[in-house]
Amino acid sequence: MEQRHLGRTGLRVSRIGLGTLTWGRDTDEHDAADLLKTFWEAGGSLVDTADVYGDGEAEYLLGRLIEGLVPRRDLVISTKAGSVPDPDRRFDGSRGHLLAALDASLARLGTDYVDVWHIHAFDPDTPLEESLQALDLAVSSGRARYVGVSNFCGWQLAKAATWQMSAPGSRTRLASTQLEYSLLQRGVEREVLPAALDLGIGMLPSSPLGRGVLTGKYRHSTPADSRGASEHLAPFVAPYLDDTATRIVDAVTTAADGLAVTPLQVALAWIRDRPGVAAPIVGARNAQQLTAALSVEALSLPDEICRALDDVSAPVHRYPDHDWSTL
Repeated sequence: MEQRHLGRTGLRVSRIGLGTLTWGRDTDEHDAADLLKTFWEAGGSLVDTADVYGDGEAEYLLGRLIEGLVPRRDLVISTKAGSVPDPDRRFDGSRGHLLAALDASLARLGTDYVDVWHIHAFDPDTPLEESLQALDLAVSSGRARYVGVSNFCGWQLAKAATWQMSAPGSRTRLASTQLEYSLLQRGVEREVLPAALDLGIGMLPSSPLGRGVLTGKYRHSTPADSRGASEHLAPFVAPYLDDTATRIVDAVTTAADGLAVTPLQVALAWIRDRPGVAAPIVGARNAQQLTAALSVEALSLPDEICRALDDVSAPVHRYPDHDWSTL
């Protein structure tokens, strides 16, 4: 698998990442082992997790599989901290919480360091510079090699990145940002992606297949074994089952038929090759699904197909994103 630099850093990652959102909950150790081995054998290196996935079980499962199945040195492990199971406070970006969460993640993963450590979300109740200091301390102590943020909007990302770049040598520049991005969700193109491109921050799209909808599996019904039929994941899929999504999925399917490939391959190739994208994070349920996703490595979409998909999925971005004089 082709490798790419993560933002404006020397770290190289596989241009498709493996997500672990369902590990320890819907994905057991046997399936997780199959997924990791399949990914590694295909040349994949970037594995993304978080301290809250499966209430910590995702990190624990990944830790059990490192070395016994896949050498630690072959993986670029990314994890996140800052989300908390507290109905009164969804995010805790305090320095104390973040650093304690990192120590707990390292214990579950059974490793001395993570390659990339992200703040999971912006915490409006904690000064941003306090949250960012946790990133600096993680790197200076050797517990993280690179750092980033997740689910930051445009001004939050720009503020964080500028703060980190304002004191080179004492602060660690942001390597990456992770947000949902797909043909069904192009909101990051309004401000986040332009900021990331300008500041040299690599984009790691989550849900690059529109929460599974872009595979076309929901065009006529909801498969019984799909996330859309799952009691706790159905609300996650539902927003992308509307008429707008249907038009986009139909266009993806038409493109796939014309290229003699699958809708999954078309949707994944589109997002993989968007400007600023380092690696879409794919969350497969089993090795068969993952193999289908990894087969996109050989596919590059023709320019005319990309333009057609851009047009059918284009979000409405007017003032002030476009030149005001043309409106």
